[in-house]
Amino acid sequence: MDARKFAVIIGSAAVLAVGAGSSVALAHTLHVPAVPPRPASGTVAADPGRDVTLARGQEAQLSTKDLTVRYTRLVEDSRCPAHVQCVWSGDAVVAVQLSQPGRGEQTTSVLHTASRGPHATNYAAATVTLVDVSPSGDRITLRVS
Repeated sequence: MDARKFAVIIGSAAVLAVGAGSSVALAHTLHVPAVPPRPASGTVAADPGRDVTLARGQEAQLSTKDLTVRYTRLVEDSRCPAHVQCVWSGDAVVAVQLSQPGRGEQTTSVLHTASRGPHATNYAAATVTLVDVSPSGDRITLRVS
């Protein structure tokens, strides 16, 4: 076997090995908890323009408006786990319920940490922005302004 054929065979094997490892890493990064953690209860006060952290099931009441925001669930989490080298950083997707209790109105919005979807929504003359999602997805940080 000449050197050229040997180099092609070695190069092809290396590409296949790297590709197989990447697909395993990508498959491993897409996860949603099989059994969701127990929801937190209670309402926390939120001031306009300041960050507020909510556990799943918890809600924030905006101090200056008839507006509450509840963290309902982690929809999807494809973020790269700690100490793992990934091809892309991934995306955490959360669902929040926005309501005006005094008017009896509500809606649900889905917010993303990555640019593939919206990271903010407008409701009741307020903007709700997803600032962060904890590594386990059980807590989110929002800014309501």
